[in-house]
Amino acid sequence: MGLIRGTVELLNPTVPGLDGLTVQALADSGAVHLCIPEHIAIQLQLQELEMREVTLADGRRRSVPYMGPVEVRFGNRRCFTGAMVLGNEVLLGAIPMEDMDLVLQPSLQRLSVNPDSPNIPQSVAMATQP
Repeated sequence: MGLIRGTVELLNPTVPGLDGLTVQALADSGAVHLCIPEHIAIQLQLQELEMREVTLADGRRRSVPYMGPVEVRFGNRRCFTGAMVLGNEVLLGAIPMEDMDLVLQPSLQRLSVNPDSPNIPQSVAMATQP
């Protein structure tokens, strides 16, 4: 299986009129968050919310800025999230993919909306018993 990338639009919902950025994102279900390079955070005029410690794939730990909010759009889907400033490309992790009800299709090497819910994102919410 190769790497799967998808075209997403990133916006700063707190700055009306600021153009969003259309970027290629590496879709990684093994990652948790949205990660963006520093130059993307600067272009979107994102605010640093706090520092967070992340564990890298090789097991090392590192403190990185957590910026936001970020609006992520893919097809007919969108979500609002924060982003870790890390790396040299956009990485779309499990939280934004789940929020937008996106699926990885390895045999087609693509990211797509869930074919079981093409028009409206589905989600699972567990209710407590009264």
